[in-house]
Amino acid sequence: MGPDLTGKAVIVTGGTRGIGAEIARRYLQAGARVLVCGRTAVAELPAHDGRGAEFVRADVRRPEEAAAVVDAAVERFGRLDILVNNAGGSPMADAATVSPRFVSSVVSLNLLAPFFLAQPANAVMQRQPEGGLILNIGSVAGRDPAPGTAAYSAAKAGLATLTRALALEFGPRVRVNQVTVGLVRTELAHLHYGDEEGVRAVAATIPLRRMATPADVAAACLLLSSPLAGYVNGTELLVDGGGEIPARFLAARPHTS
Repeated sequence: MGPDLTGKAVIVTGGTRGIGAEIARRYLQAGARVLVCGRTAVAELPAHDGRGAEFVRADVRRPEEAAAVVDAAVERFGRLDILVNNAGGSPMADAATVSPRFVSSVVSLNLLAPFFLAQPANAVMQRQPEGGLILNIGSVAGRDPAPGTAAYSAAKAGLATLTRALALEFGPRVRVNQVTVGLVRTELAHLHYGDEEGVRAVAATIPLRRMATPADVAAACLLLSSPLAGYVNGTELLVDGGGEIPARFLAARPHTS
């Protein structure tokens, strides 16, 4: 069971596939009206029980297009209650040789875009008696970087600080929180972890012995959208299965009795 969000208006950036699409579906299931955005249109938008998300094409790295997404939600729904800054990600890249253009693009998508969206969203929510909620989708990479993720990890670390800073400034009417995500098995998991054997090997490093699913991330968003979370502000909700078992322990375990 989740919260009843009937009548609420929600934006999910990057909501056309993967984690974002599942987040959008869960909000639809809870009764909300949902707008998703992406740089390219897709053949099938998230839907639940005959109710579908609406779509607007936008590159949220551009401030004017980010503002246009918020304007579209207000125009179509008459209000904005929840913004989920989900768009993000990055391919692996060698920090020693990666281009400045790549670094700029990764930081823009994972740190600047959430800021660009939060500003116009806050302006709308501040005018509403009920205020609103901004949720940033972070990553454990911002706490514990891995090789090949320098720009991404730095951006996600910045996003966690941005979440706390906006919570200080946007309250009391608007709350700002972050869902910090660990390893997630999506339709693109094979690009990072290889075949099923690789996925099982990675899952063995997590205390819950499985990678997260998009549904786990969506459930965390619904939890923070519940009235029961009304006093939760400026915080991170870790959705990582307990973290990762230290490599030194895994390396030593085969040699212990």
